[in-house]
Order: sequence, then structure tokens, then C-alpha cells
Amino acid sequence: MAYKIATDSGCDVFPSVLEEWGVVSADLTFRFDGDEKEYTNREMNSSEFYARMKAGGISKTSAVNLDAFLAMFRPVLEAGQDLLYIGFDSGISSTSQTGIMAARELQEAFPERTIIAIDTLCASGGQGLVVWEAVQKQREGVGIEENAAFIRELCPKICQWFTVDDLMYLKRGGRVSAAAAFAGNLLNIRPILHVDDEGKLINMAKAHGRKASITALVREYMKRISDPVKGTPYFINQGDCLKDAELLESMIAEKTGRKAEFIMDIGPVIGSHTGPGILALFFEGTER
Repeated sequence: MAYKIATDSGCDVFPSVLEEWGVVSADLTFRFDGDEKEYTNREMNSSEFYARMKAGGISKTSAVNLDAFLAMFRPVLEAGQDLLYIGFDSGISSTSQTGIMAARELQEAFPERTIIAIDTLCASGGQGLVVWEAVQKQREGVGIEENAAFIRELCPKICQWFTVDDLMYLKRGGRVSAAAAFAGNLLNIRPILHVDDEGKLINMAKAHGRKASITALVREYMKRISDPVKGTPYFINQGDCLKDAELLESMIAEKTGRKAEFIMDIGPVIGSHTGPGILALFFEGTER
């Protein structure tokens, strides 16, 4: 039976790329303080978004609501297709839980359809990597049930590591104290964070300077992958720091010969909380 893969904009995959993959997506929204309008990442590109943040703008995000999911899922089911939803980390957002609620509601209305909704406990390119893997399986002819089982087994192995360039944005979100943010910026200390097994952001280490923080991401990749010679597929996502993303890719390629499957933007959903300069690495490891 034909099925459609669905996700949401928490995956930080360009909308045009999702369309190429045949994936439908629901949009989280964001609003800058003082603006009446809520935007999606289709309505404001990353360059404009980060420029506004650098100018002092403060952005706040909103999860996808139930009606938006119902409006996205229903046409797929009415067209006679089954549905596989791959959702944004519930440790960060209520989006995937709302998607699961929509799936349950529609299952009653479409009992003949198979509807599966999965909370990946992954964010940004980690979620994007899961979607990409699911698309590869679908293209190989793997059915929806088998693909869902594959995804559930894959998600706990998706390693999600990142660093930021300005601690004040993490301070706003309560991730670090005001004193730690001030001292860190003053001393050029950059945190190394990851998403744990519960989908929570955890501060793991500190690096002195940007180059050291990028080296730390490479170290985590090499330590956690199953094949350190050939490497494993990885995504890099960046917030207005493309040169750093390219440096990260070159450092991994130097060790493994493997380049990133994609280098994409960190969109407003994550960027609102981390600010410009976030650099993130996502890959399948032996464990998170």
C-alpha cells in the first residue's frame, strides 16, 4: 500500500528538499517581539532571520497546533494513502505530541488506513537525518510498518551534538546562568551540548575558542560511529556560519573521506533559542 511520509519544520530540512523527497511538512511559527505577524521558515529566510537577531531582535516560537496537523494529514488519507509522521523532539516542543493526537483522531475517521506517528526525540538535522533515512527505505520499497520499526530502532542511535557562538541566547532560555554566559563570552569559552536519550539539551563540555569547539564535534563523531575508517552518514546544520560548517565537514572528511549528506540552515525554531553562530552535527552512532 502506498504511503506518505510527513514531518514538521523542526527537522530543519529546506522545504524545497522535502518536496523533492515527496515529504509533506507542517510549519512551526515564530514571532519577533513587537511584530504582530507570525512567520514560518517559508516566509522568512535564514539570512533575514539571523540579521534581525544580530540587530537585537528577540524571536519566540510556537508549536504546530492540532488543526494544522489535521489539515495536513487528512488529504493524504482521503487520497487513499497510508501515513507515517516523523516528529520533532518532545523534549523540546509539544509539536510531535500534537501530531500523535491528530493521528489518533484521524485513525477513527479512516479505520482502513494505516497511520503511524513517531516522536523521534530528535531535533533539527537529527530529525532531518531520520526523515532522510525513512525516505531511502521507502524508495527501496520498504512498507510502512517495516519502515516505522526501522525508525524506532534508529532514533536512539542518532547523535546530536552542537556548539554556539554567544552564550547570552542560551541564558535567555535558562540553559546557562547570566554569570556563566557573561564569563563564558568574556573568556571565549564555547559549550559543547548534545540531545540525550530523553530528548533534553544537556551541556556536556567546554572548549576554549571556536576552533576547539569544532574539533570537539569531530572528536565526538569519531568516538561514536561504528566505522571510523569510512565514517557514517551525517548532516551539518548551521546558523549563519557556513564557513565553520564547511570547516567541520573538511575535518571529518580528512579523517574518513566522507562528506556531509547535507549542510543546511538551522531554522528559526532552534535558532530563536541559540542565536546566530550555532553549529550542529548529526549522525548515527553506537549510542547517543
